[in-house]
Amino acid sequence: MAIDLLDHKLDRAFDHIDAAGRGVVDREDLLGLGARLLVGFGESPTSVTGSALVEGFDRIWAELVAALGRDEDADVTREDFRLGMTAAFVKGDRYEPVFHPAAVAVAGLCDSGGDGYAGPQEFRALLAAFGTGHDDADAAFDRLDTTGRGVLTVAELVRAARDFYTGEDPEAPGNWLFGPL
Repeated sequence: MAIDLLDHKLDRAFDHIDAAGRGVVDREDLLGLGARLLVGFGESPTSVTGSALVEGFDRIWAELVAALGRDEDADVTREDFRLGMTAAFVKGDRYEPVFHPAAVAVAGLCDSGGDGYAGPQEFRALLAAFGTGHDDADAAFDRLDTTGRGVLTVAELVRAARDFYTGEDPEAPGNWLFGPL
């Protein structure tokens, strides 16, 4: 069951990248997700945060295709995406040095006040870039806000990303990162 859960979450991640619905993704599709995030938060790709996000997404793509034995211009199918993500970031050792900094950059976009917290509005803006509707974003926020404070810390968002992209625990709060599965 845990593998089915992880495959389901990785399929959702593939769909976040495949905004055009082509059934394959490439580097430009992943950078397009990054662009949607930056636009949603009014952040320049040349700012410190924007540069970290773009570089992080580039590094994720490079590791994904390397795990598949392909060059960076390759198209990746849904099944290949699952295989590459699992090889590089779930079973492989590339999560901490590659995926984690990108997750920090994405979560940092939500910290508009620079205080280490993201409120519901910032979280909705984050999830809108991934194609998640407001109702699902609100449900996800409520599930991730395990303390009931009405805010999420950047660290909680980063932990939720790790749960979502690599976790096999069906009870992990991060499974709700993008709304109900």
